[in-house]
Amino acid sequence: MSTPGSPESESVTAGPATEQREGGMGLTLKIWRQKNGTERGSFTSYEMRHVLPEMSFLEMLDVLNDEIVLKGDEPVAFDSDCREGICGTCGLVINGVPHGPGSGTTTCQLYMRSFEDGATIHIEPWRASAFPVIKDLVVDRCAFDRIIQVGGYTSVNTGSAPDGNAILISQDKAEEAMDVAACIGCGACVAACKNASAMLFVAAKIKHLNVLPQGQPERRQRTAAMLEAMEAEGFGNCSNEYECEAVCPKEISVKSIAFLNREFIRSALTRTGFSPLVTEE
Repeated sequence: MSTPGSPESESVTAGPATEQREGGMGLTLKIWRQKNGTERGSFTSYEMRHVLPEMSFLEMLDVLNDEIVLKGDEPVAFDSDCREGICGTCGLVINGVPHGPGSGTTTCQLYMRSFEDGATIHIEPWRASAFPVIKDLVVDRCAFDRIIQVGGYTSVNTGSAPDGNAILISQDKAEEAMDVAACIGCGACVAACKNASAMLFVAAKIKHLNVLPQGQPERRQRTAAMLEAMEAEGFGNCSNEYECEAVCPKEISVKSIAFLNREFIRSALTRTGFSPLVTEE
């Protein structure tokens, strides 16, 4: 892989479609282009003019792709779906920061007014061995799905909705669970961590079930199984850098990782024959 400004970088000027836009900003985009997961990639430069400040970042990439297609070239591949900051599909490293500048936001919620006229913007995919590049800015995040499959569920009957008062849950516990259940599984925590650790993601998925009554049947097995799956997928360990919390679009706290560590110790004791008391933590 090359780095910005390396000899492998290729420069491309956007087509005349940009000149039809009035006002706006001029930008230089250095975008990672990679044909597939096995071939070598490099940065390609694109010059854009008259980019409107009210465009979202993904809308700007749509405009760029329109111009690339008009020139007869292959558009830049990138992930997107809801474009409302809910699904977690959009995952770009923008100027070295997952999801770009600002806090508590996803790439699709980032607007071009966040950049200065004449700025150079580097756009890359998530960088982690557990998230292999499929093409250009698209990575395979199925590793998260496999972690969920081993423990991210509860043994409850499905069907009609249960009575609201059948299982009493305090407001504090409900809010604690909802705070971590907000995780959208985008993978920004992995992309920001120098160890490519998925601890914040796993901690959020474990905590939102383990603090609720419905999650108790698998509580001990869930913690051990999901951590083992995380390690098997090739994610690194947490070394308390706090970069994950800084870039999380849902602002999930690293305190969840402390909760996960306590749960792991308790599950380990259970497997050795001890039966530690399940507290309200």
